[in-house]
Amino acid sequence: MRRMPGRFATVGTVARKAGAWKFVMGDRDSDDVLKDFFVPDYILGHGSERVGDFSHAPACPVIVFINSKSGGQRGGDLIVTYRTLLNKNQVFDLGEIAPGEVLRELYKNLEILKQDGDPLASEIQKRLKLIVAGGDGTVNWLLGVVSDLKLSEPPPVATVPLGTGNNLPFSFGWGKKNPRIDRQSVMSFLNQVKTAIEMKIDGWHLVMRMRALKEGSCDPIAPSGQTNSLNAFQQVFEPDPSYMDGFHKYCGRFWNYFSMGMDAQVSYAFHSDRKLHPEKFKNQLVNQSNYLKLGCTQGWFCTSCFHPSSRNIAQLANVRILRRQGQWEDLYVPRSIRSIVCLNLPSFSGGLDPWGTPDPKKSHERDLTPPYVDDGLIEIVGFRDAWHGLILLLPKGHGTRLAQTSRVHLEFKTRAADHTYMRIDGEPWRQPLPFEDGSVTVEISHAGQAKMLAPPSCRSKSLPIT
Repeated sequence: MRRMPGRFATVGTVARKAGAWKFVMGDRDSDDVLKDFFVPDYILGHGSERVGDFSHAPACPVIVFINSKSGGQRGGDLIVTYRTLLNKNQVFDLGEIAPGEVLRELYKNLEILKQDGDPLASEIQKRLKLIVAGGDGTVNWLLGVVSDLKLSEPPPVATVPLGTGNNLPFSFGWGKKNPRIDRQSVMSFLNQVKTAIEMKIDGWHLVMRMRALKEGSCDPIAPSGQTNSLNAFQQVFEPDPSYMDGFHKYCGRFWNYFSMGMDAQVSYAFHSDRKLHPEKFKNQLVNQSNYLKLGCTQGWFCTSCFHPSSRNIAQLANVRILRRQGQWEDLYVPRSIRSIVCLNLPSFSGGLDPWGTPDPKKSHERDLTPPYVDDGLIEIVGFRDAWHGLILLLPKGHGTRLAQTSRVHLEFKTRAADHTYMRIDGEPWRQPLPFEDGSVTVEISHAGQAKMLAPPSCRSKSLPIT
């Protein structure tokens, strides 16, 4: 049987004692509580010891993914705590191994064990849950991997807020402050995961097609200054009529939001500065302060002075949406809008809700429905500048509500700009555009659903069960 990549030494073993399973963590017995989360080594592909019967199947077996570079560099400390409490081999550092590699090998091993009649493998597969600790981009990465694997029983995902904005964890009730990393706090979180409810969340597919530039590359440029380093948005080379005709095709997926314009530009500057000077970004409060300062230096508060009007959304691209009746129509975007957000969850920019709660009368007049996370619709919101964004701090504050739709089509205008800034779930990039030929389109459409875990009370709402 093929072994899962041996990144870590084995510290958790399963021993047969008095006719029952006894979990041993190093030289000491695990707490009874921790047995519920423990995954034996042979299930993970480490070693070949198997036993046909067992007296205790873990109630909530987990696989833990942690971005060691997230949370002001606190991710590494969190890894240490989880590996102390659980089998070291069920806790993975995303800086060392990609989640797709782990899950493909795990599920391959589970299938082999199930075919051999191993009952524990079947129970673990049924009850398995994933935990991911990192920023919104890290969560996006894992959700995309789970979706692409097309598993018959995809595991639900619990999120640990370990980034700057933490919009995804906040939307599902896990908070937005970076967590405590001590043993007791982690055990408390594990117990919440065990009792959490499952919710579905819509995924959204983004496809951009553009003609190759006459000079230079049209690949998205990550904040590090490199290309092709984004998890959420990458070039694809599958056969496509437009691609074969000299076009390039890029695909991405988002679960919370796609944004374009000034807000993405500020986010790009923040991530660039953090990669150049990581020593300045040691905790969440400092990170948020630095983000605000960059918003000022980038002109987000004085856009009329610093931001070219040619990059305002209406001057940059034509936007079309698909109405519920199945008809496409042009979306009116005020000329003052410098940032546009296609939003799936009620959290943006560190927990603010750009859509808010529309007046029932206006909702009826505009054919708007409550913003559910699994209704196949996204909300489109516009912002003029950072001062406009500060309205969200008010009890009933909101951005400029533009539309609700199931599909969006953007077509960039010829010679509008030589580049723009885009962002998917906290992951920004600088997008070069062909200045002479405006054959650039971006299409957003529904891309299935994923399972999330949430405490009984969270701000995200699902469609009512009828």
